[in-house]
Amino acid sequence: MNYELLTALMIFAFVSSITPGPNNLMLMSSGANFGFRRTIPHMLGVGLGFVFMVVMVGVGLMQLFDIYPPSYQILKIISVTYLLYLSFKMATAVDPIDNSNVRSTPFSFVQAVLFQWINPKAWTMALTAISVYAPSRSFVSVAIVAGIFGLINLPSVSVWTVMGQQLRRILTSNLRLRAFNITMAVLLLTSLYPVFA
Repeated sequence: MNYELLTALMIFAFVSSITPGPNNLMLMSSGANFGFRRTIPHMLGVGLGFVFMVVMVGVGLMQLFDIYPPSYQILKIISVTYLLYLSFKMATAVDPIDNSNVRSTPFSFVQAVLFQWINPKAWTMALTAISVYAPSRSFVSVAIVAGIFGLINLPSVSVWTVMGQQLRRILTSNLRLRAFNITMAVLLLTSLYPVFA
């Protein structure tokens, strides 16, 4: 991979990782509701889970869509359904300000890894990255793409958790936190727009 292509890949990885999407909105919400430390497994699951996804897409999953095109539509339906469920859970999250009645928990590492497989933005990022930056789908080119995303994605998504954690200073009442959670749920639903466009 030449220098120009590598630079373009790094820019693509940064822009696609730092911009709003289901992962980042959920991490911001988790940072606000649970703090940075308790959101670390979620962040690691996003970062490492996406790297694994890029590798799997690069070494063969793209061929599934070529062989059986309806599989992409099935994936979209499953993804949208699950994101609707997550939006509802986010909007109705139990308020953690009263620690005696906390029932909700942040995403675990495994949940975050598995979430990548039904995240429409993650699929778009992975398919685009492999198509544009590793069209030969050789193991070396796929590994380079995955490695670049691994280096850039985790710091990028961490920014959203920090922003959420900083919002905790403002979200000091049940009403404010509930309004924040509902707003984040609506934004998560809004992030589905590209799926329907």
